[in-house]
Amino acid sequence: MLMKTTTRAALIAALALTTAAAWPSVASAETVLRIGMTAADIPRTLGQPDQGFEGNRFTGLTMYDALTGWDLSSADKASVVIPGLATEWKVDDADKTKWIFKLRPGVTFHDGSPFNADAVVWNVEKVLKQDAPQFDASQVGVTASRMPTLASAKKIDDMTVELTTKEPDSFLPINLTNLFMASPAKWQHFYDKAEGADAKAKSQAAWTAFAKDAAGTGPWKMASFTPRERLELVKNAAYWDKARVPKVDKMVLLPMPEANARTAALLSGQVDWVEAPAPDALPELKQRGFKLYANEQPHVWPWQFSRVEGSPWNDIRVRKAANLCVDREGLKDGLLAGLMVPATGTFEPGHPWRGKPTFEIKYDKAAAQKLMQEAGFGPSKKLTVKIQTSASGSGQMQPLPMNEYLQQALAECYFDVKLDVIEWNTLFTNWRRGAKDPSANGSNATNVTYAAMDPFFALVRFLQSGMAPPVSNNWGFIHEPKFDELVKKARQTFDPAARDAALAELHAASVDDAAFLYVAHDVGPRAISPKVTGVVQPKSWFIDFSLVSMQ
Repeated sequence: MLMKTTTRAALIAALALTTAAAWPSVASAETVLRIGMTAADIPRTLGQPDQGFEGNRFTGLTMYDALTGWDLSSADKASVVIPGLATEWKVDDADKTKWIFKLRPGVTFHDGSPFNADAVVWNVEKVLKQDAPQFDASQVGVTASRMPTLASAKKIDDMTVELTTKEPDSFLPINLTNLFMASPAKWQHFYDKAEGADAKAKSQAAWTAFAKDAAGTGPWKMASFTPRERLELVKNAAYWDKARVPKVDKMVLLPMPEANARTAALLSGQVDWVEAPAPDALPELKQRGFKLYANEQPHVWPWQFSRVEGSPWNDIRVRKAANLCVDREGLKDGLLAGLMVPATGTFEPGHPWRGKPTFEIKYDKAAAQKLMQEAGFGPSKKLTVKIQTSASGSGQMQPLPMNEYLQQALAECYFDVKLDVIEWNTLFTNWRRGAKDPSANGSNATNVTYAAMDPFFALVRFLQSGMAPPVSNNWGFIHEPKFDELVKKARQTFDPAARDAALAELHAASVDDAAFLYVAHDVGPRAISPKVTGVVQPKSWFIDFSLVSMQ
C-alpha cells in the first residue's frame, strides 16, 4: 500500500509539471471558472443529458430548467423540491391521474422565444410521442425511465398545463425535475433548414444542430462546444431568477476521467475546481491552500445483483454473506481517506424512509463465511461472480480501487470476483438494458451508483418488477410480490406521513432481502482553488454554480 501510494503521489507531481503545457489557458479580463469533471466526454447538450447525474449537474441544470427543481442553497438542510418553471401544482381531487401545473410568466428561452404551455407540451412529446416531429429516441432512455408514469401533456391556456399519468403517482412532481425545457422555436429553426430523406432524418439533423447551439431557459448559455474536449458557458444576465444570475462571466467544463490527471491539473493551475480528487493527494492539496468540500449525499455506491435464472445471487445466503464480508470502516479510513459514509442500506438510521430492518449490515467475516459454507462454498470451492464497473463517472467515486478492495475482501469469504471494466457512459447505457442483455458480458452484478433523493430514484426503479428493462433500472429483474405491493401503496398515497411509512416498510424489506451489496454513501468531494468563493456544497448530487464568485 505504501509503494502504491508513493507511486500515485509521484505520478500526480509529474503530471502537475506537464499539465500546464497540455491544457489551454484562458487569458481575459472576464472571470472564468474552469472545472475538471470525472466524465470522459462532455455530457449531451441538447436538453436531456447523458452520463447520469453528472450530466444533469453540468449540462442540464446549467443551461436548462424544469417545471420543478431542487433547493441547492444550503449545506445543512436536506435538498427538497421547489418550484421551477412551474409556480404551483395540484393533483385533481376526483382523478388522481391528472395534475394541473401553473407556469411562471415572463420567462424566455436563450433565443428570445417565450416559455409557455405550448413549450411544455412540445418538450413532453419530444420523449413520449413517437409520431411527433421532434420525437428523439436518443433522449427517451435518460428521461422516460425517470418518469415512467407520465403519459401526456395538454395545454389549458398559455400559462397552464394538464399532465396525465398512467396511474395515480404521488412522485410525479419530483420526477419532473429531470424533464428539461428546450426551445421549440430554436429546434424548429434547425428543422426548417435541415436536409434529409424524410421527416425523421430531418429531425435527427435538427437535434444534432441544436446540440451545438442549444437554447434553454437556464442561468447559463452555451458559448462554444468542442465534443470530447470542452464546453464553454456564459452567464445569462437576463435569467428570470435574479438571485441566481451567475456571478462568474464564463464557466469552462473539461472532461478529465482520471483522478490523478484531475488533481495534477488543479495543482498546476490549469483548472480551478476538480470533482473527486485523488484521495492520497489530499494532504498536499490542503498544504498548498486548496479548499476541500464534502457533504453526505443522498447516494449509494452498490453492487446491484442479477436475479435472472441461474444467477449465483438468487441465494439470499450469498447476498447476505457479501454484505457481511466488507469492512466499510476500513475502506473509509484507508483507501478513501475518510471521504465516504459506510452504507447499511439506502437510508441510514434517522431517515424517515429507513424503517426497521431485521438484517443488520455490518462487518462480520465469520458470519459471512458460515453463510457461504451453508450455501455450499468454502476454501476449496469458491463462488465465481463477475461485476461490471467503470473507471470513472458521476458518483462512481474511485471505482477501480474500491472494486479491487471488494475483490480482496470477498476472497476471504470464498468469492472469486472477476472485474469487467468499461467506459462510464457505456456502463450507464448497459444499466438500462439489463442483466439479460448481451451488453452485460456475462456479469451477474453491476456497479452503478444511484441517487436516493426521492422515492422513485431510491427504491421504486430497482425493486418494482414492472421497472425491469427497458422501462427503467431494475437491471437484475427483481420480481418480489411484496415489493410490488408496497410500491403501489406508496405511489398511491398522497398524505406525506402515510407515504413515508409505506416507503420505510419498503426499504426495510429490501435490506432484509439483501437486495444490493450496500457499500458506501458518497460525500461528493471537491478540491477548489482559494480564488473561488461562495461555494455551497448541498446535501445533493447537484450544486448551484450561479452562487460562485472568482477573486
